Amino acid sequence: MISRNDACWCGSGKKWKKCHYPSSAPFTDVDVKKEYYNQYKIVLKDEHQIKKIEEACQLTAYILDELCKQAKEGVTTNELDQLSIKLHKQAHAKPAPLNYGNPPFTKTICTSLNEVVCHGIPDDRPLQQGDIMNIDVSSILDGYYGDCSRMVTIGQIDEEKKRVVDTSYQCLMDAIAICKPGVKIFEIAEVIEAIAKKNHCTVVYQFVGHGVGLAFHEPPQVPFHYNDYSIPMAPGMIFTIEPMINAGVAEAVIDSKDKWTARTVDGRPSAQWEHTILITPSGHKILTLPPNA
Repeated sequence: MISRNDACWCGSGKKWKKCHYPSSAPFTDVDVKKEYYNQYKIVLKDEHQIKKIEEACQLTAYILDELCKQAKEGVTTNELDQLSIKLHKQAHAKPAPLNYGNPPFTKTICTSLNEVVCHGIPDDRPLQQGDIMNIDVSSILDGYYGDCSRMVTIGQIDEEKKRVVDTSYQCLMDAIAICKPGVKIFEIAEVIEAIAKKNHCTVVYQFVGHGVGLAFHEPPQVPFHYNDYSIPMAPGMIFTIEPMINAGVAEAVIDSKDKWTARTVDGRPSAQWEHTILITPSGHKILTLPPNA
C-alpha cells in the first residue's frame, strides 16, 4: 500500500498526499486498483494473486533452466519440447503456448534459432555448433501464469551473434533497473533503444511485452521501440520485459506457412531475453529469476 509521503502512482512527481490523495476518506489500495482498471484495463494484483503468480513464475524459471542445461550440440528442439512436456506434467502444470492462438501453436515452448526473432516451433533439426537460440517458456500453475525466456549458445559463436546476444541481455537488465512506481511505460523503450544503438543493433517493433499473471496476455502492452505509452507504473503491476534485438534491420517477417515463426528480413541474427517483473511500493522484483540465482 502507498503511504501519504510516497510518490503518487500517477507519475506526477508529487507526493501522493499532494496529488491523488482522497480529501475526505482514508486511502485504501482499492482506489488505485479502480483507477487503473477504469483507465487502462490493468489489474493491479493483490497479495494472494502476487503469491500465486510468483509460484507460477518460479516454476517457469525452473523449467527454462532445465531446458537450457539440455540445449547442446546434436539435441533437437523437439527433444527439448518433450522434456518440457515431462516437467510440466511432473509439476501438475500446463504449458501456456500449447494450442494457443489461431492457428493453434503446436508445441509447449518456443525455440527461436539464429535469424528467428520469436515464436520458433520445435522440430527435428539438431542443434549445431555456432547456433544461438532463444527458449521461451510460459507455464500455468493453479490457473496463474509465468513467462520468461533465455538465450543459449552452442559452442563457439561468431562476433555478430555474440554482440546481439549480449546487447539483448543488457537491454533487458538495464530496462528492469529503472522500473518503479511512477516511471512511465515508454521509458523502458528509451533505455533499450539507446543500448541497441550504442551496440549497432536495432529493436524489433512488431512485438511487445505484456501484462501477465491472471491470463497469458493482459494490459498493458510494453513496447521496446520508441513510443508514447505514458501509463505510470504502480504497485501490483506485473508485466514482461522481453526486448527483441536484431543485428541488422529492425523488421521481422512471419512465416507464410506456419503463421508463427518470425524471422529477420535480412537473415541476420536476432536475440531476446525475458523476465516477468512485479512493481513493488519501493521498486520492482524479478519473479522469474532461476532457482538459486
